Amino acid sequence: MKAHISIGSTKSFSLSEALLIYRSSGSQESFVTLHRVEHSKEEKRSLPPTLGPAEMLSYSFVEQLTRSLGGSFGIEIFPETVLARTPRLLGWWVPAQTRQMFFEHSHGVLAEVNGKRCPQPALVMRVTAQGLAIRALGRSERPGAMTQLKVAPYWNTYDSGAVCLGSMRAPKEMTVASITDWERSFYESAFTHPSDRVQLTAHPGSSEGLWRELAGGSRKFPPKYLVEAKQTLAQFLRGDS
Repeated sequence: MKAHISIGSTKSFSLSEALLIYRSSGSQESFVTLHRVEHSKEEKRSLPPTLGPAEMLSYSFVEQLTRSLGGSFGIEIFPETVLARTPRLLGWWVPAQTRQMFFEHSHGVLAEVNGKRCPQPALVMRVTAQGLAIRALGRSERPGAMTQLKVAPYWNTYDSGAVCLGSMRAPKEMTVASITDWERSFYESAFTHPSDRVQLTAHPGSSEGLWRELAGGSRKFPPKYLVEAKQTLAQFLRGDS
C-alpha cells in the first residue's frame, strides 16, 4: 500500500507502522499499541500487509510523530507558581497584589472606580481550549490539591469560574511563557457586567460596594469578603463542578 502527496516535489510514502487504540466500554480509560507493518509477496502477486506484534510506544517515536505533524516538545522551565501542566491544561496561582481595574458598565456602575488600583486576592487561574477560568484563595500561598477555593469576586465570570472573554485580548498560546500575558489580559480588559447566578462576595454592599471600598486603598484584600466555591483545587483543575 502506497500513498502519494505533492509538497513541492513528489514523494512516495509506504505504510510502515500502525497505531491501535483500545478503549474500555463505560469508562474513559484507553491505551495505544504500536505495530510494525509487514509486507510480503508471493510469486506474481502481492499479499495484503499484516501487523506485527504489539510494541510499547517509545518517547522518541512520539516525539518524531509530533514533529512530523507540525508540533514540537519544547523544554519549559516551570516557575514556582505553576500548579499543573498537560497538553490540554495550564494551571497556576497568583499571589495577592494590587492591580489597576477597569469598569465599563452600560449604566455607568463603578465608573468612579474605573482605572483605579485595588488590592486583589490571591488567585488560581486555569487555561484550557475552552478559555480562562479563575478562583480565589483565602491565603496568599501556594495551594495544595485539597485546598478549598473561593469564588473570584469579579464581574464577567460564571458560577463555574469561567471568564466571559468579551473584548479580552486572550493570548493564543497555552504555555508557561504566556502566563504573564494571560494575567495582564484579564486585568487590562474591562469588567462590564456582574453575574446573575452566583454570589461574588460576602461584602454587605455586594461587588459594587466591595470595589468602592477598596479603590485607591493601600491595604490588602480582606479574605472575609470571599465566598466559598465548594470546590477543591484538584476539582477545579479537573473541571469538576
